[in-house]
Amino acid sequence: MQVKRVRNNFFYLVIALFLVACAAPLSDFEAEKNVDESMRLPQAIVQVSSRWVPIQWHELPGWSENSKYGVSGAWKAWLKSCEMPATAMANLCADVRRLGLSSSDVQIAWMKEKLQPYRVENLQGQSEGLLTSYFEPEIVASRILRPGFTVPLYRPPSNLGTRGPWHTRQEMDSVPQVKAKLRGYEIAYVTNPIDAMILQVQGSGRINMLEADGTQRKVRLAYAATNEQPYKSIGRWLLEQGERGSRDVSWAGIKDWQARNPQRTNELLWSNPRVVFFKEEAMKDTLEGPRGAQGVALTPESSIAVDRKSIPYGAPVWLVSNGGAGSIQKMVIAQDTGSAIAGAVRADYFAGWGHEAGEYANRVKQSLRMWVLWSK
Repeated sequence: MQVKRVRNNFFYLVIALFLVACAAPLSDFEAEKNVDESMRLPQAIVQVSSRWVPIQWHELPGWSENSKYGVSGAWKAWLKSCEMPATAMANLCADVRRLGLSSSDVQIAWMKEKLQPYRVENLQGQSEGLLTSYFEPEIVASRILRPGFTVPLYRPPSNLGTRGPWHTRQEMDSVPQVKAKLRGYEIAYVTNPIDAMILQVQGSGRINMLEADGTQRKVRLAYAATNEQPYKSIGRWLLEQGERGSRDVSWAGIKDWQARNPQRTNELLWSNPRVVFFKEEAMKDTLEGPRGAQGVALTPESSIAVDRKSIPYGAPVWLVSNGGAGSIQKMVIAQDTGSAIAGAVRADYFAGWGHEAGEYANRVKQSLRMWVLWSK
């Protein structure tokens, strides 16, 4: 019995040693496989006003569910950015063009091979910011002063920029010497001063222009310059008026308040001293948006305005936002900027043109998170 017990113990010992020997390499393999993925990520990138923190693709909110739709829709905008030689990641533009007609699966596979996602946060580590939206209004205007069209829009006057900030809106409307400086620089006339304000706030507009001979044609009035005065929101001014103001600060709500308080129109308008001057452009393609600050035509629902101290023009961005206008999880391209678009996690979403785009843009004021998709 003793001999049998020894043999059995020896047998079990051999089996145990064999299992340990087999298990050791497997354990090493698993250990290497399960190494914290963050150890293989690149370093964070610090911009003037933001920090980009690298993450894995699977960490992008909504990426697995929405990447096919969210990427293909923005590829056209990316192609537009590649028209500019100084665009971000210009070295990848040959591939972007080559993949323009490829399936979303092919485009996504290429992106995961070539790009690294970075979470955008401010220098204090805050990664949530604000998303707003803008649009291109469509407005009827007259080339000349005529009944019903009395509110002027101006091209930049010749002496603009020869001093510091130019004259305020109130001075341009009421001081004879300042009005004389603007004479001859009228580019068009509109019916309602709120329409002029809408054009100036949005930065451009599609104009159904009534010419001097009575014919009509479509043109675009595009941003040319400002009087370099600070921008003040007339919607905020209305809210600050309390019962004398309005809680509805959409453009429709502002027009309604103006109709009920015509004697206070100048007070409303003059609360914003900033004035935008325009240049006229031909409408070569009615399916293209206005040119953003990058110099390329904006693409509805795929172009955003950003703070260039945080994100460069031409950079693809995965945008996530939730609020009263709904949920957005998609890729967009940084192609524009604006005086009110300041901060690390701040963007203005181009909604398109016309009434529906304007209604949508008015509803967008909601939370924002962004991830720059940057070259490896």
